[in-house]
Amino acid sequence: MKTIIKTVGASMTLLGIVLLSSCGGKGQQARQAAPVAYKTVKVQAEDCTIDTKYSATIRGRQDIQVVPQVSGTLQRLLVTEGQRVSKGQTMFIIDQVPYQAALNTAKANLQAAEAAEATARLSYESTKRLFDQNVVSDFDLQTAQNTYMQAKASVAQAKASVTNAANSLSYTTVKSPANGVVGTLPYRVGALVGPSIQTPLTTVSDNNQMYVYFSMTENQMLSLARKAGSMDAAVKALPAVRLQLVDGSEYEETGVVETASGVVDSQTGSISLRAVFNNPSGLLHSGSTGNVIIPVEYKQQLIVPAAAVKQLQTLHQVFRVEEKDGQRTAVGTIVEVAPYSTGKEFIVLKGLKAGDEIIAEGAGMVKDGALVQ
Repeated sequence: MKTIIKTVGASMTLLGIVLLSSCGGKGQQARQAAPVAYKTVKVQAEDCTIDTKYSATIRGRQDIQVVPQVSGTLQRLLVTEGQRVSKGQTMFIIDQVPYQAALNTAKANLQAAEAAEATARLSYESTKRLFDQNVVSDFDLQTAQNTYMQAKASVAQAKASVTNAANSLSYTTVKSPANGVVGTLPYRVGALVGPSIQTPLTTVSDNNQMYVYFSMTENQMLSLARKAGSMDAAVKALPAVRLQLVDGSEYEETGVVETASGVVDSQTGSISLRAVFNNPSGLLHSGSTGNVIIPVEYKQQLIVPAAAVKQLQTLHQVFRVEEKDGQRTAVGTIVEVAPYSTGKEFIVLKGLKAGDEIIAEGAGMVKDGALVQ
């Protein structure tokens, strides 16, 4: 009897669990089927200008490293950091004493060679006259002529030595190779410098115009090239660009994109471009950074909030709201977006049409087929 009671009790317990599970399942399905309140919006076609920013590096039109051509002790430093200099202006003077001595020696050697040449010439002319009178042999004439030619060669060598010594002396006066601004000065008076130094005496930057380098992704450049017909045409078609400085302010001059690299960086998948900016006030400095701002205009395109777009790796999905049999349902739709974005909005090129209603917020939490209130 006890065994029967236990069996009946177990059966009743199992039946209760089944009933509870059944009721719970229906309740859960009811909760899942209940419409969820979402913010929706109807997309419309409109004109839009997007300011796209690209990290940029600023360089002078010419950044010329100044390296001495001779070795010696730095005797005079005639410029200061940040000073504007002209081409040919003296910047440094290296110890000239040994080079002046070398020049003096070369000049003295030249005088000795010229004197020897004059003596050899007299000897040759005298021997030639004696040969014409059959006083000396042909051997004596040829010997005198060879001595004279050797003396002439010695004079030529001495002249070359004078030229080299004079050049070396001139190299002790280091001059600016271009108009520009002096960079840092790592060496001071008394330092030993020479052609093999690792750090140049300074750098002269021609900053009347500045080169600003930035990069675009390969997809962005391909999109521009397809519209323009070629990469060169795409670069020429780019509008005037602006420059945001490191303090967040915007530079007063606009720039022009001049060139685009023909090589894609295999590590970043980007293409380097170069814009040029005038720098009349000298506000821009070589080595600075900033952001290039390129305005991109779109005519009569559909614009959707960024919160309405769910990104699936390289794909973009929005949820259209469709109504059928009195029920509004979220339908996942893959769309093609423009390569540029404000960060708050996307421009949809394909996949939607004007008047479509979409879920405007929380797209990442929406499931395809969900009921929409």
